[in-house]
Amino acid sequence: MTGSTAALVDEKQRTRLVSRFGKGARTWLAGLPAQVDALAAEWKLTVDGPAPHGRTSVVLRCRRADDAAAVLKVSPDRAMARSEARILRLWAGTGRVPQVWEVDEARGAILLESVGEGRTVALDARVPAMNEIGRLIADLHAAEIPASERAELHPLHERVSFLYDMWEHLRAGGPAAEQVPASLLHHGHARARALAADNGEGRVPLHGDLHPGNVLRGGPQRGLVAVDPRACIGDPAWDAAEWPLWRAESVAEVEHRAAELADVVGLPSERVVAWAEASAPILATGLANRGETASTPRFRTLMELAGR
Repeated sequence: MTGSTAALVDEKQRTRLVSRFGKGARTWLAGLPAQVDALAAEWKLTVDGPAPHGRTSVVLRCRRADDAAAVLKVSPDRAMARSEARILRLWAGTGRVPQVWEVDEARGAILLESVGEGRTVALDARVPAMNEIGRLIADLHAAEIPASERAELHPLHERVSFLYDMWEHLRAGGPAAEQVPASLLHHGHARARALAADNGEGRVPLHGDLHPGNVLRGGPQRGLVAVDPRACIGDPAWDAAEWPLWRAESVAEVEHRAAELADVVGLPSERVVAWAEASAPILATGLANRGETASTPRFRTLMELAGR
């Protein structure tokens, strides 16, 4: 890794991108500094440095010529960047997503409004109130999206298959292989496929990846803001699935949160619980791969739900 690339991407992010996109990501990373320089020149940006990263893009903090704080995202997957920009613009009227200021489809680049301090809910010491999360979900689902755009969204079952296949790979290749049986993940996948096929309370445009790492605190005026959508269409309870589980230390806590969330979003609580049970082996795999053991209440709760 060259010095200029290292200034944009640390070794942890490099490993994530190569794991996600394969060896071709190394070539892409080698050319990244030149791409960023070209984008900065065209969009008149001052690049301040890297922001927290995900698995699919490099994220940089920057400022526009008018001194407005911005976020530059560049991904090896140009189609993913194009899709993200499109759905964010469709949701722009809700105020629940960042504004899209520029898009360069050829480079897989998006320039976004910087929301708040860029702090995600995942970094908070406390779990957010379920009514806060419920209002975010309800606002996204209520957005008026033209029928032609809805028709282009992938069905939820495709998103489900992609996620469970990815997490089985992560389970088998990490510490979770010793703690989370493959049968639990397969069982969760089967339940999720059945729920997605049933459609539950109808079909709505979904964020598709609405977890604490993809929700920002936008301050008292803005509220919670969703980022990094993997938009699809299907059962509205899917976007609620992970929130009852996050940091929960008992099944009763999960069920209580699910009931609060369902009440705000207008869903049967049983449906939210069913999606949470299907998602539990994924979260258990993530905890195990990060070093959490079966002795912790969080892990035990997830495993109990996964086995129901």
